[in-house]
Amino acid sequence: MTSTASSSASSAAPLTAVVTGASSGIGRASAVRLAADGWRVLAVARREDRLASLAEESGCETLAVDVTDDDSVAALVARVDELFDGRLNAVVNVAGGAFGQEPVAEADLDAWQRMYEVNVLGAARVTRELLPALHASGRGDVLVLSSTAAQGAYEGGAGYNAAKAGEHMLASALRLELNGAPIRVIEIAPGMVRTEEFSLVRLGDTERAEKVYDGVEQPLTAEDCADVISYALNAPHHVNLDLVTVRPLAQAAQHKVARRAGL
Repeated sequence: MTSTASSSASSAAPLTAVVTGASSGIGRASAVRLAADGWRVLAVARREDRLASLAEESGCETLAVDVTDDDSVAALVARVDELFDGRLNAVVNVAGGAFGQEPVAEADLDAWQRMYEVNVLGAARVTRELLPALHASGRGDVLVLSSTAAQGAYEGGAGYNAAKAGEHMLASALRLELNGAPIRVIEIAPGMVRTEEFSLVRLGDTERAEKVYDGVEQPLTAEDCADVISYALNAPHHVNLDLVTVRPLAQAAQHKVARRAGL
């Protein structure tokens, strides 16, 4: 995909964005892509060493932020005020993750709570605190990275299904609440994406994580998802992509994945 409206950033002041979860995967790729598009990007995550590497590569501003912590998010708001004079064009909520793959009968409720806190409450906290800056810009976007896990349940996925479904409903309700305001609410729901950490964090074992992609020809990459995010944010502001579901060609549905021997 190519940007359709990034020229607006070059003809006036650059558009501005906060990208959460920017230390790896889709968050990192999105920060890099938006910076390349000409946006001023404040990339945030918990791991400062990875943020330093991102800043060196992309020119993004960075800040260590824990989206589950009120004081940490308050520091983010202060940094937005300092960098962007209290006006912000986009909040890109990527921070999240899946932890564990147990059936409901063996549910690790601490892991479920962690998923809810990071995926749902983290996105809600960051969005709530930055909405005034989005309103002040006169051209705001809230982008939520959910998942196809929000659209269909699967064995061992109930905790993650529930968290991502909660994130979907957060975006859906917010879109209704902001109707008439100059703020779009965009939801991007990826299917199978191969990143360096997602399956490894979820399963805790490199061999098990690699098996998720066994035989799958060209799963999505973080850069594929960043491409879609860039398109959605750079589209003319009267065009709202409410919900974009993006899967690799090999994945027809959650439970239907073409696999070839030897791949």
